[in-house]
Amino acid sequence: MKDKKDQISAKEAWALNKKAIAYWWNIDRRIFISTAACNIIKAISPYITIYFSAQLIGEIAGQHRPQELVRIAAIVLIATAIMGLISAALQRWKNAVHESIFYINRKQQLDKMLSMDFCDTDDMDVQNLLRHIQEGDNWSGWGTTRVSGKIFSDVITAVTKIIGAVALSVTLFTSQVPQGNMDFLNSPWMVVLILGIMMATAIISPMLQVKGERYFTEGCADEVKRSNRIFCCYGHMAIDDKSRSEDVRMYTQEVFCIEKSNANAWAGKDSKISRYARGPMGFLLGLAVAVSRIFTGVAYLFVCLKAWAGAFGVGYVTQDISAITSLSSGVSLLLSTWGMIRTNAIYLKDTFAFFELPNKMYQGSLTVEKRSDRNYQVEFRNVSFQYPGSQQWALRNVSMKFTIGERLAVVGQNGSGKTTMIKLLCRLYDPAEGEILLNGINIRKYNYKEYMSIFSVVFQDFQLLSLPLGQNVAAAGQYDNGWARQCLEEAGFGPRLATMPQGLETCLFKDFDNKGVAVSGGEAQKIAIARALYKNAPFIVLDEPTAALDPIAEAEIYAKFNTLIQDRTAVYISHRLSSCRFCDRIAVFHEGSVVQFGTHEELLADKNGQYNQLWNAQAQYYVS
Repeated sequence: MKDKKDQISAKEAWALNKKAIAYWWNIDRRIFISTAACNIIKAISPYITIYFSAQLIGEIAGQHRPQELVRIAAIVLIATAIMGLISAALQRWKNAVHESIFYINRKQQLDKMLSMDFCDTDDMDVQNLLRHIQEGDNWSGWGTTRVSGKIFSDVITAVTKIIGAVALSVTLFTSQVPQGNMDFLNSPWMVVLILGIMMATAIISPMLQVKGERYFTEGCADEVKRSNRIFCCYGHMAIDDKSRSEDVRMYTQEVFCIEKSNANAWAGKDSKISRYARGPMGFLLGLAVAVSRIFTGVAYLFVCLKAWAGAFGVGYVTQDISAITSLSSGVSLLLSTWGMIRTNAIYLKDTFAFFELPNKMYQGSLTVEKRSDRNYQVEFRNVSFQYPGSQQWALRNVSMKFTIGERLAVVGQNGSGKTTMIKLLCRLYDPAEGEILLNGINIRKYNYKEYMSIFSVVFQDFQLLSLPLGQNVAAAGQYDNGWARQCLEEAGFGPRLATMPQGLETCLFKDFDNKGVAVSGGEAQKIAIARALYKNAPFIVLDEPTAALDPIAEAEIYAKFNTLIQDRTAVYISHRLSSCRFCDRIAVFHEGSVVQFGTHEELLADKNGQYNQLWNAQAQYYVS
């Protein structure tokens, strides 16, 4: 069970669930309207049958007039049919509306991630918070989904049941027993006693049930979510993850996956939930059922005694017992729902903590000057940076300047800070110290979206989508056919494009189109380069742009770079130093600092420099 410090007060629990209702109401109020209409009709329908069935039994036991029996039977049939049709139609509407709840929730989470500062989306604490929210939802619909799909529904059903039961059971307490040995049943104190016993059992039973279920919802939550996470990882690895399926097959890793999944099964005989089921949870849930049976027994006893004493006819026995039983069910459901509200608040607290994460990065307001001559200049001035939660400097006192139209190569060993420099340049992060200037002005002062628009970037881990080739190049649904084709040809994809059955409309991959085509790693990289060219931004940044290309294709790409880049400023990050020969300047990174800066010839001439060592280590690849 959770510690007391982790528990939420009743007031806070109610406030969080109200907030969740407002969340869904603003998204799609049909969720609540369809649920209320459907559940009210469903809760009322049994009472119509109960009422007229009592009339029918009473008539049979009494005067048993044929015409009256036919009339009552006809009313029951017609009312049941009408309510059934209405209920079915409302249920269909409710199902249609609720079908989208899961996807709406995911879209809201995605929209939040896309609206957040990139540095927060890259933060493990934020990613773990989102994962925790999604695991609670996947596990048992906890969080905002529980409010829209279960809590609101149960409250409407419970309240309607209680109101209907009270209306039908009034005669049970108002009907008087004739004078005699049983007239003590007419005493107000007897009514208070009976009501007290029934209400006590109606309250105690759901309280025991809620307390028992909390061993599962709270005591086992972490274990269940961890088990689900392991299953989602290992259970689908061999069939879903294309990047791993070959390894799974070659090294028979499916055996390990099965062992890992079985070892972490949350419902095994030695698991925590099994121990709870054999112990306190099982005892409390069993006791809850036993107490509810006391309510039923007291209700039956009181109704039968009053009927036996002559307070009402046999027809009302059915009505009153059904009404009292339904009242107990409604009260129990309402109290159980309150327990669910308390438990759900724990998950809602995390959900709203995620949605309310503030953006701290200053967005700026200055307009980035649109220059036809692309006359932009970027300068790093004593820039230092640490990733959140890290004690090490990813960059330390980096200073350099990009000359207009210059080709800058950034080289260095893994972890030397090359990609970090690009993230800062594109303002995915802000420096911890120092500043980055665009045309002499700190980039923080520029409008954030406008500033990002002047960069085209091909990251190492770029992604292509299962969409037509042209849309992948344009990163948009509508695109310039001629320009997209030109960019693909300039990136070296022209020969492959000529073989595609539908040209630019050929879908990549087969996720949504059986006629989709697969592309190799090198071809995918050419498409990514074409996408960067299509944006036609004044700065183009290529992070390992030829890593997946063969040496011949690499040579062709670099030979075309001057044509491809034209008057734009280009930054190349590469482990292959052959790219440096095509660049005007080279920045050599080492342990987060720029240790050398100059032309290829200048740096190579420094026999003791880092660049010379890197070049000689790869020299065998550059022999003509």
